[in-house]
Amino acid sequence: MREFKERIYNFCAGPAMLPTEVMKKASDEFLNYQGSGMSIMEVSHRGAIFEQVLDDSLNLLRELLSIPEDYEILFLSGGATLHFSAIPLNILKEGETADYAVTGLFAKKSFEEAQRFNPVKKIYDGSSHIFTEIPKLKDSDIHDDAVYLHITSNNTIYGCRYVEFPAVTKAPLIADMTSEILSRKIDVRRFAMIYAGAQKNIGPSGLSTVIIRKDLLGRSGRTIPMMLDYAVTAKNKSMYNTPPTYSIYIAKLIFEWIKSKGGVSTFEKLNEEKAKILYDFLDSSSLYVAPVKKADRSLMNVVFTLKDRSLEPKLLSQAEDAGLHGLEGHRTVGGFRASIYNSMPKEGIVALVEFLKEFEKKV
Repeated sequence: MREFKERIYNFCAGPAMLPTEVMKKASDEFLNYQGSGMSIMEVSHRGAIFEQVLDDSLNLLRELLSIPEDYEILFLSGGATLHFSAIPLNILKEGETADYAVTGLFAKKSFEEAQRFNPVKKIYDGSSHIFTEIPKLKDSDIHDDAVYLHITSNNTIYGCRYVEFPAVTKAPLIADMTSEILSRKIDVRRFAMIYAGAQKNIGPSGLSTVIIRKDLLGRSGRTIPMMLDYAVTAKNKSMYNTPPTYSIYIAKLIFEWIKSKGGVSTFEKLNEEKAKILYDFLDSSSLYVAPVKKADRSLMNVVFTLKDRSLEPKLLSQAEDAGLHGLEGHRTVGGFRASIYNSMPKEGIVALVEFLKEFEKKV
């Protein structure tokens, strides 16, 4: 692989590209955080320095997403996958059920994990069309005894999303928003709970966040592991044990960066523009295929293949040489995937399209 003097465009699905401004600030503060003589990685999580970082992070996230005061914000370790188990254990009593819409691999995993604890039900399965579209769920699809409806708002692997969230009233919504949180404006009150792993739009891996209605804390009444108990985490202000302090610090810097650029609405507009540039090119090409139904396409994860799939290794190799990293599709589906989260500048999309055009001309 060619050596690069400057940072490349990183299209990995996660851990993903972080804003250069944030990385520079973190680098400047790494050895001596705000004159403390210590790195932020070294300070005690019980000390005033980190407590301020944690408070700032929570307050900024509440501001960016307009999170009402009757919702708790939690920071936990474990990534989003932790919550596949924690959600049924915290919210469902023994024997209660909930509905799950399986729109991709992680939606499938969340359903299968919940099945280990409760008799949850699958109300949609998109595997028959390889998860290339999103269902239009309505109240008639929801079981009468469902305590909640679980959705995965954006499909990281297959590249589809809920452009409009289900307008259901029979059961409150719980959404895994790992790969699109902070990329578009949402009405938090439409959800009983939102959760996300950090490694897409929030920061480094190892951190996850939960936004949950306070009345749901302790709802199940079960005795569950302390590290999975949202009520315990809330009572201890996300510090029942030592939290992933550096990841929370980077999250704070990213929240500050988003706010400085105009907030979530600014990024929503930019993300729409970036995705349109790429999708418009793919749709006009005679070589590339974007398989997802147009009305359901993700703004964060653009998947595509080549009509002549024997050319895919060649394209991937040349893309890496051109400083376009991480375009290989998920191992379960192959092809290509351009993950264009908040941190990916429009210039990266333009560079990708120019590269794809040149490749098409040569073959």
